[in-house]
Amino acid sequence: MLLPRNAPAWLGRLSTWLEPFETCFTHVAQRGAFRRYLLGLLSDSRRKSMSAMLERVTDPGTYQAFQHFITHAPWSADRVWRQLRAVIPERSGMLILDGTSFPKQGRRSVAVARQYCGALGKVANCQVAVTAALWTGVRAWMLGAALYVPQEWLTLEGRQRARIPASIRFQEKWRLALTLLRQIRAAGFQVTAVLGDAEFGDNATLRRTLHRLKLPYALGISSTLTVFRGTPRVAIPRRQPGRSRPPTRLQLTDDRRAEAVRVIAAGLPRRAWRRVTWRNGPNRSWAAHFAALRVTPAHDWRAHRLAPEVWVLFERDLGSTPRVKAYLVALPETASLRSLVRLAHHRWAIEQQYEELKDELGLDHFEGRSFAGWHRHDVLTAMAYSWLQDTRRRAGGRVPTLPVARAVITEILTAHFFVTRPHYLQTMQKLAEINLRIVESRTSASSEDVGSRR
Repeated sequence: MLLPRNAPAWLGRLSTWLEPFETCFTHVAQRGAFRRYLLGLLSDSRRKSMSAMLERVTDPGTYQAFQHFITHAPWSADRVWRQLRAVIPERSGMLILDGTSFPKQGRRSVAVARQYCGALGKVANCQVAVTAALWTGVRAWMLGAALYVPQEWLTLEGRQRARIPASIRFQEKWRLALTLLRQIRAAGFQVTAVLGDAEFGDNATLRRTLHRLKLPYALGISSTLTVFRGTPRVAIPRRQPGRSRPPTRLQLTDDRRAEAVRVIAAGLPRRAWRRVTWRNGPNRSWAAHFAALRVTPAHDWRAHRLAPEVWVLFERDLGSTPRVKAYLVALPETASLRSLVRLAHHRWAIEQQYEELKDELGLDHFEGRSFAGWHRHDVLTAMAYSWLQDTRRRAGGRVPTLPVARAVITEILTAHFFVTRPHYLQTMQKLAEINLRIVESRTSASSEDVGSRR
């Protein structure tokens, strides 16, 4: 592979990138293990398990020390996340929330349970994490992750087995997502919109929080979610004669009733649908039929209050048996259909990001069984990805692929290995000289043999 001319500068940039994180590790052995772990994640090892990564770094240390660093050493993944958020160079963009699943064979890894696995599209044995990524329109930056811990793991036995701290309580995925949102905003990021699938869009409390924060959003929803068309008219009824207290609860004053979004979609006339094309980054363009109308989600009406009016966006693919998806989109009433589609489909970036994070950098390769170990591996993977994204940002139009980055790092680390171990270099030179002498003697013998024949 042809390496870039500035390849030697990459190791310096990597060292510069890692310097602010040194204070997160109190012991020199931790700092050494930290750098080795990052280099292992960036290596060409197909699996990013600890044993596989140790085989690919030039100064591996021992497996026990590597494992101790991830599972038992006294350092905080939360502190590393805070530092990572502080050094991310791009500070504004859309926040993509995702329930990321990791299929597992056994039941011993922390938080593994029979639950819906998005990676497989069915209920299966897996771990699930809530992640938050900033999407700038050009690059994605992973800003946070929290492991979803099912209640069955929060028993005394489960806590002891996975070393789950007593401070960890059961939290639904939408609660974990809101915690990540608060942390990211507190770190100084300007969130311009929030994107997510039905796992988050179906939750009224999450949507209510986004409205309170005045954040636009485009969230997938289930086909069973109920809405009012437009905004229903409501009023407080008059006090009935003979009652001492006047009524205070709102009542509907028209005949509008809540409907499931699938019923609304099925009843839309043909003229309500429009073909819209869009493009996800530099990829090929896509097309589908879309329809949109203003609605009021009905869940809040159970407490006799009205949710804010939003758009419901329907998407119908162009197949012979078209499927319909639905989104709730919080954009102004004057927003065009194309702008609704564009916002909803920015979520594609999470798929691209997780392809590298999972398959190439090993986000889902962690084989440890502890709660702390999972979170530590996760934040270090996010660091490796952030360094790669920062390198791409600096390169401008010359975007380095992960294989190129790996080739550069391997080349530099090989040189570093021989520089720091001159006796190895001397041995290799001696072996080369011996091989050269053998080749020369064979060549000389062949020449003499040819001469004698003549």
